[in-house]
Amino acid sequence: MLYVSSSPHIRSEVTTQRLMLDVIIALIPAAFAGIYFFGLRAALLIAVTVISSVVFEYLIRKMLKRNTTIGDLSAVVTGLILALNLPSTLPVWMAVVGSFFAIVIVKQLFGGLGYNFVNPALAARAFLIVSYGARMTSWTPPLTVANDIDALSYATPLGALKEGGQLPNLLDMFIGNIGGSLGETSALALIVGGIYLLVRGVITWHIPVIYIGTVGLLAWIIGPDGIFTGNPLFHILAGGLMLGAIFMATDYTTSPMTKKGVVIYAIGCGVLTMLFRLYTNMPEGVSYAILLMNVSVPIIDRCTKPARFGGKAHV
Repeated sequence: MLYVSSSPHIRSEVTTQRLMLDVIIALIPAAFAGIYFFGLRAALLIAVTVISSVVFEYLIRKMLKRNTTIGDLSAVVTGLILALNLPSTLPVWMAVVGSFFAIVIVKQLFGGLGYNFVNPALAARAFLIVSYGARMTSWTPPLTVANDIDALSYATPLGALKEGGQLPNLLDMFIGNIGGSLGETSALALIVGGIYLLVRGVITWHIPVIYIGTVGLLAWIIGPDGIFTGNPLFHILAGGLMLGAIFMATDYTTSPMTKKGVVIYAIGCGVLTMLFRLYTNMPEGVSYAILLMNVSVPIIDRCTKPARFGGKAHV
C-alpha cells in the first residue's frame, strides 16, 4: 500500500509563507512580461485569479470549519500560476471557474496545502481546456505585432509547427514576442525568476535542468527530416516548458523526495512532453506531462526509497 505524507516537505527552517513569498517574487518578471506583451487584459486576469483564489480558500476553510490559511500565501501562488497559464482573451468568469476548481476541488477537498496529489493550477488549466477548449486555445498576438493580424487565427510556435506555418525566430521566442498563454511566452523573464529561486534555495537545479535537457535531447534526436535533425532550442523556448519546468514541476507537494526519484520524475516529464507534442493533436504537452508524473510520485518515491540498514529495497 502507498502512503503519502503531508507536504510541503520543506528542507529547512524556512516558513511556508516565506517560501510562497519567494515564489511570488520570482513570478513577477513573467507577470510583467505578460502585461507588457498582452496589455491590461493580462493584468485583469492576474488580479481576478489571485483574488478569487484567496476568497475561495477563505470561504471553503470557513465552511469546513478549518483554520484560515490565506496568510501562508499559497492561494496567491496558485492564482498567479493559473493566470500565467491562461490566454489573455479568456473571459473573466472562466478564470474564476478555474480558481474555484484549483482551490476548492483539487486543493482543499483533499485536505489543503500538502495533501493535494497534483498541482492545483495545472489541474485547473487542464479542466478549463476540457470544458472550454475553444476559448483556452484562442491566442491573441502580442501588442508588439501588427494590429491587422486576426487574433483567433494567430498561432503559437507549437501550433505553427504542427500546421506547417511560418515559425517565429528564436530571439522573439526568448524575449516573449510570440503568441501563447500570458505568462509562458517570455523565456527570459522565467529564467530570471528561476535564478532567483535557485539563489534563495527554494528549488534546486535538478528538475528544471533534467526536464528541459530531456526535451532538448529528444527534440534534436526526433527531427522533422530524420534522426538528429531537430531544433532543440525551438522546443525549449516554445510553449509552457520554461514555466512548467521551473515553477510547476518543482512543487514540493507533488514532486519526489528521493534523489533517484527526482531524476526519474524529471526525465518522465520531458519524455511525456515530447510525446504529447509530436504524436498527439494537443496544442501543448507540458501540463499533461507534469500532471501524469504528479500522480506517479508516490510510486516513484516508494521504489526509490533507500533501504533501511539490514532491510530490502522497495521494488
